[in-house]
Amino acid sequence: MWRPPQKIKWKPQTGHWPSREQAAGARLFSPVQCGPLRLATRTWIPAMVPWRATEDGFVTEDNIEWYARFAAGKPGAIVIEATGIRDVPSGPLLRIGHDRFIPGLRKIVDAVREASQGETRLLIQIIDFLSIRKRPEPQRFFERFLRITDQHRAALKMQDAPEEQVRQRLMTLDTAELADVLTRREMEDLRMGARERVTDVHLPHIEELPRVLPDLFATAGRRAREAGFDGIELHYAHAYTMASFLSAVNQRGDGYGGSLEGRARLPLEVYQSVRAAVGQDYALGCRFLADECIPGGSTVEDAAYFGLAFARAGMDFLSLSRGGKFDDAQQPDIGWSAYPYTGPSGYECMPHATSDEKGPFGRNFDPSAHIRAAIRADGLHTPVVVTGGVHNFDQAEQLLADDRADVIGFARQSLADPDWFTKVRCGQGDKVMLCSYTNYCEALDEKHEVVTCKHWDRLNLDEPGIRKTPDGRRRLIPAAWTPEVSA
Repeated sequence: MWRPPQKIKWKPQTGHWPSREQAAGARLFSPVQCGPLRLATRTWIPAMVPWRATEDGFVTEDNIEWYARFAAGKPGAIVIEATGIRDVPSGPLLRIGHDRFIPGLRKIVDAVREASQGETRLLIQIIDFLSIRKRPEPQRFFERFLRITDQHRAALKMQDAPEEQVRQRLMTLDTAELADVLTRREMEDLRMGARERVTDVHLPHIEELPRVLPDLFATAGRRAREAGFDGIELHYAHAYTMASFLSAVNQRGDGYGGSLEGRARLPLEVYQSVRAAVGQDYALGCRFLADECIPGGSTVEDAAYFGLAFARAGMDFLSLSRGGKFDDAQQPDIGWSAYPYTGPSGYECMPHATSDEKGPFGRNFDPSAHIRAAIRADGLHTPVVVTGGVHNFDQAEQLLADDRADVIGFARQSLADPDWFTKVRCGQGDKVMLCSYTNYCEALDEKHEVVTCKHWDRLNLDEPGIRKTPDGRRRLIPAAWTPEVSA
């Protein structure tokens, strides 16, 4: 993963932990309305992919136990991991592209309700993504994947040579020579692995995305409601299809790119289609980027436009992230796919304890506040979920007190300690296990290994009945926590 050159070491701060009485009167633990959905507190666990589903997208007991463990801490809301809307192979990621996935998803809903005693609301994040291939062996790329064209022949002065000779000649060229023969896109396919873009309108299935996606999302939305989820978060963030339509690098010429209005067109059409499927009495919002953090990408001003458009359309909440793009990802090893959290934009999404002068805490606070202010200036009161390195009570409470957020998202901190919310509410914040922001969890995610936290995954490994990783070296959820009772 990319790191800022300054290499300044930062540590999380405990801040002031409130007493039980202070917590009871805190803004953070007050209710908030997200359209038809009422949250008991303004605490929110954003979607995180734990790599616990089956290879064909079904819910496992590990998925159920994972979300139940988070729910035991009684946050106001949990958003379960990005769940694919297509009925296509996608590895150990949850899917909702067919009715056969509904029973398993319903088990997660039931487990969360039981573990939180009905307090935590459960939403599902639904996502579409385009094809991405692993970085190939160069020989394999030239032998199998590269389509030989007249341009290649002309550059090599091999117009009449058999195709096999052209391929063999390409294999002998060094990087500088290849750059003079291959197109920029072909060079990227060789260096990074082939990746589809929403601008590849020469491909029929990419050209027709605006006609196909609204119904796919709507059908997934119907299944989510049938499974019992309290709401849906449309995934319009990071490196995936819907975020790519919003991106400033989307220059499609069919009305679904270029201008701000054109880039927002499909996300709004998807929203309207899902809204028609689930009804006005069901919570529906989205997660999108406050800033793409890439050269030529969407800025916070673009995001303010999108946020206002989404709020005007009737979304019930807006959750804000930043960065996490393929555009500046680091080159993967051969046999691995590009990972969108390895470049500078990925750093902005998941900053490290080794950072620059800004540090890893709160890099998204100011952009999020700017977007929220634009929505409020229009007379709209759509709740805005703010995330990004929140780990102590003072940070969260101050964001709410300053009218810069409506709900506070705790991602890595809740992974480090799913009992954060209970500990703080009962006046035992000093027992919180603070995230150290070393991105141990992110490194596991990059390798597609089951995600855990270094603060608890090697503790009490001999505890009877616990689930462990396949190698038996890590536990899959932290041990249960019981509040101390005053004498």
